[in-house]
Amino acid sequence: MGIRFILMVNKQGQTRLAQYYEHLTLQERRALEAEIVRKCLARNEQQCSFVELRNYKIVYRRYVSLFFLVGVDNDENELAILEFIHLIAETMDRHFGNVCELDIMFHLERAHFMLDEMVLNGCIVETSKTNILAPIQQMDKT
Repeated sequence: MGIRFILMVNKQGQTRLAQYYEHLTLQERRALEAEIVRKCLARNEQQCSFVELRNYKIVYRRYVSLFFLVGVDNDENELAILEFIHLIAETMDRHFGNVCELDIMFHLERAHFMLDEMVLNGCIVETSKTNILAPIQQMDKT
């Protein structure tokens, strides 16, 4: 399947966006997010951006005040996922103009639309920023 979930978390550990591609109950999601945040945010910048947790491999990257965390299968390529995280950040930067935590909070539906354009059922289906943003720009016109 590939990608299991995508999280965007601030420096205080508060989840700002969560997109899951497998079924987990609300309690399981909360416990998983708390465990991931505790483990990833405690790491320093000299440590690598890959963490194995439960049956997931967590690949994360920090952009200004947001951590982008992607949970994948253990056999997934970590560098490809880091590149995907960079694509998410660049796409949101292009749309919001230097994306920050407030952009995600106040335009959560747009952030979800962008992820929906990029990922389908846990598989990356689109990597062109222009194609990802086209439907959102079309919505803005109407």
